[in-house]
Amino acid sequence: LYFSAQEGILIFYHIKDLQYEMKICADISQPISSLIFSPDYTSLLLLTDQGNVYSYKPAHSGEAVKLLDTCSSCFVAADFLTPGNKCCVSVTISGEVQVWFLEDGTFLSSLNLDTEVHVT
Repeated sequence: LYFSAQEGILIFYHIKDLQYEMKICADISQPISSLIFSPDYTSLLLLTDQGNVYSYKPAHSGEAVKLLDTCSSCFVAADFLTPGNKCCVSVTISGEVQVWFLEDGTFLSSLNLDTEVHVT
């Protein structure tokens, strides 16, 4: 079970029977608003309240890597593009849908919806 604390800490709970073990995986020092696993569960996207997107690979147990930084407006949602885990899509408050390469955060393309976007 992965859990994010309000302070921006990603926590992993290993639960077996009535026992559990807690491990702090990453500290990004920003409140995390969403956790999204890739379809094959090898990567985890962390979306912050400030609109940044981080990548965390559970098998590597390393730090979370900042992929996307707030541009003209905050990211309100992000997800993996399938098949595969090479790209992600994000949407900003201003309605811009963007596609990014996950390895290094390279911007690939965008589409403006010409409407404000809200996540409920």
